Amino acid sequence: MYIMSMGLNYKSAPVEIRERFALPESDLEGALEQLRASGQVKESVIVSTCNRTEVYAVVESKPAGEQESRRFLSELSGLPVESFTDYLYEHGEQEAIRHLFRVTSGLDSMVLGETQILGQMREAFLYSQEHGATGPIFNYLFKRAVTAAKRAHTETKIGENAVSVSYAAVELAKKVFESLDDKTVLIIGAGKMSELTAKHLNANGATRVVVVNRTYSRAKELADKFNGRALDMNSLDLALREADIVVSSTGAKGYVVTKDQIQATMKQRRHRPLFLIDIAVPRDLDPAMAKVDNVFLYDIDDLEGVIAVNMQERAREAEKVGMIIGEEMAAFRQWMHEQQAAPLIMKLREKAKTAQSNLMHNLTNKVPNLTEKEKHTVNKLTMSMINQLIHEPIVQVKEMASEKDAAFYLETFARLFGLDNLPEEQQAVAPAERAEQQVAAAMAVTAQIKQARQEEASAKAKVGSLLERIGAR
Repeated sequence: MYIMSMGLNYKSAPVEIRERFALPESDLEGALEQLRASGQVKESVIVSTCNRTEVYAVVESKPAGEQESRRFLSELSGLPVESFTDYLYEHGEQEAIRHLFRVTSGLDSMVLGETQILGQMREAFLYSQEHGATGPIFNYLFKRAVTAAKRAHTETKIGENAVSVSYAAVELAKKVFESLDDKTVLIIGAGKMSELTAKHLNANGATRVVVVNRTYSRAKELADKFNGRALDMNSLDLALREADIVVSSTGAKGYVVTKDQIQATMKQRRHRPLFLIDIAVPRDLDPAMAKVDNVFLYDIDDLEGVIAVNMQERAREAEKVGMIIGEEMAAFRQWMHEQQAAPLIMKLREKAKTAQSNLMHNLTNKVPNLTEKEKHTVNKLTMSMINQLIHEPIVQVKEMASEKDAAFYLETFARLFGLDNLPEEQQAVAPAERAEQQVAAAMAVTAQIKQARQEEASAKAKVGSLLERIGAR
């Protein structure tokens, strides 16, 4: 089986290309069925957001999987494969796994470290799982990806520090005021950026919102979203006296608020602190007002500066997230290796159980006068001994499965323990030049068998002693 991912995102393709691959949730079930129709794709998860469309798949072989994924994306978009090949990225095996972990942790997002993608990836996986599109490999892999993302956001500061204009405004406001609880926000203008900034301030405790705009109807429309109050531009001075935080973004050609206005306002406010955010270009607020006592003025460049510093902080935290991803990838690799040994372990346990059952059958024939209690005691003792005997070989075969020459070790293990009918993928025929590796594998397993036989002899002696005591009664 081969793990792969294929897709395109905001870095590889412009929006006019990405929108052709957008997949609404209502079409997702049919898309999963379409992807698996050829029989080449054994497990699949499809992720479709405004920034990316990606296919994650477990396939029979790399060439067939890539061909099937391209065919699916072509049908999804209605575009011939050759027209979007340059926008695609493809990852196989370890790189596909690493890409999945990076996406889920927010390292591949437009806003580094954002958490929304974690929910989107989890929902995409759960949808595929509910519709039977995933199996044991993806069920475990996506679980580890979610674990890695959660660790990233709890063990590092990748999600901290504002990296958008609106969040930067909130961060600066918190530096001016100990708390934003019950603070009054004045929005000058009714643009989208002002609305978004007010939304984040409101969510952080600034519950009173006043909107001033040249068009009263637009002011009221925005104010209603916050259960706030709308005023026309003639009431601006009154609003400034009430406000603690001012967010201004209009299309005015000159200053909407001057230094003289602020000086007069601050006297009436008894110099209560006033925090102003000017996100308009050209600026709405006279920069000279920053010289007035207890007036804290920031413009768009100041906010961008905060964002730049915070992005550097997130970039440093991203290195820590990379280490977490490495640990989670190692855990997944170990699990995958153990799955290779699982059939052998099952066969070894079955063989051991059969041997113990035969031993009990022979015992009851040789000593027919055993009570049920005595049979139970002997059965429990022999089962315990059998489990002890196979414990170390099982531990060793799991470790062997993660070795470079795992196929040779597993085949040798199977032959020495007499475990026939190996799965085809575990049947390895070593070329002549690899004979040394086979010999090494055989020696390693033989050492384990020698130890097991010594323990077996000891176990038989204990059982013999028990039987002598029973026969002497």
